[in-house]
Amino acid sequence: MQTVPLSELGEIVSGSTPKTGVPQFWDGDIPWITPADLSNHEGIYFYGTPKRISKAGFDSCSTAMLPAGSILFSSRAPIGHCALTAYPACTNQGFKTIVPNKRLDPVYGYFALKFLTPTIVALGRGATFAEINKELFESVQVPYCDLPEQRRIAGRLEQANRLLRTRRYALELTGAFLPAAFLILFGDPIANPHGFRVEALEDLIQPTRPISYGILMPGPDVPTGVPYIRVTDIQDGQVVTALVRRTTREIDQAYKRSKLKAGDLLLSIRGHVGRMAIVPACLDGANITQDTARLATVDTLEPHYLMACLASRGMQHRMVGLTRGAAVQGINLGDVKELPIPVPPLPLQQKFAALVERVERLRIVQRESLRLAEHLFASLLHRAFGGCTAHAADGPLQRRVS
Repeated sequence: MQTVPLSELGEIVSGSTPKTGVPQFWDGDIPWITPADLSNHEGIYFYGTPKRISKAGFDSCSTAMLPAGSILFSSRAPIGHCALTAYPACTNQGFKTIVPNKRLDPVYGYFALKFLTPTIVALGRGATFAEINKELFESVQVPYCDLPEQRRIAGRLEQANRLLRTRRYALELTGAFLPAAFLILFGDPIANPHGFRVEALEDLIQPTRPISYGILMPGPDVPTGVPYIRVTDIQDGQVVTALVRRTTREIDQAYKRSKLKAGDLLLSIRGHVGRMAIVPACLDGANITQDTARLATVDTLEPHYLMACLASRGMQHRMVGLTRGAAVQGINLGDVKELPIPVPPLPLQQKFAALVERVERLRIVQRESLRLAEHLFASLLHRAFGGCTAHAADGPLQRRVS
């Protein structure tokens, strides 16, 4: 596939910002998009509701009205947010926007830029933050083929992208189910509407295995050593076992107080305060770092219930209010021990725990489906733009999204 510079495929347009101190320049009828509007954006087209400027604000600066189908590409802070405009809009100076000419299909151009983003980021210049200027952006070489081929490739990639977003959305939905089920069964733990008895967290922990943090300095990774769990290993409510490192048996023995058993609850207490996970069976006997606390509950408290309780909005807000520190935020173990925990009847807790286990089995399947969808999309993107012929998007992967 040949390449051509972006300047041959459309007009490159920069944005601008009206003076913020002039009220009559703002709250008008003209959509005005900034890179921040795309920070959590998913999908090809941007349908969001950005700030609006007035006609006077538009005329006061050098921003330009962009037609629907223009390709937004953030050129600083950060480089690489990308989307197609779903309606006419203008932007601030944080974008270099392509208004495609007759040689470029907008959706094809969008996917080409997504593929080329790492290359474009590497071109960034600047002392305070990296930025791509108009001249550099115009010179970016884009894989090029005729319009019918562009549309065919774009169609396949759009299918794969839609599948990826569907898988991601399904995982998000199941992630929201358990907090909703918790509130239905138990109510907000801060308000405690059912009047469950309330005990300090410390009194709900096994006396022989009190709340404890772990290893201060685990040292280099030892392949045959004892596994230990860091805050960064706790993601999406689970321990990512592939990330877990190992320390020497001598260091592990020096921290017997924080040894783990399957079913213990882990709570991050420094850095990302409030992350949690249940210790899986494969990490029975592992250890933790000083940034994590072990919560070994008594028989009358289900760890899955406690995890959902501590993950509730009110409890998370309370823990955030207890965090201290300038460089690294953290919560003291003394404050953790005093957290007030409502204790529902054990059968109700067990009912919730059984629900959690069923949902988690589903989420394992969903995570694998998402992984496969991500691999599929990345493979098609590489085959379309990674230096192969224009027909490289055909083949077995194509048929899987047809």
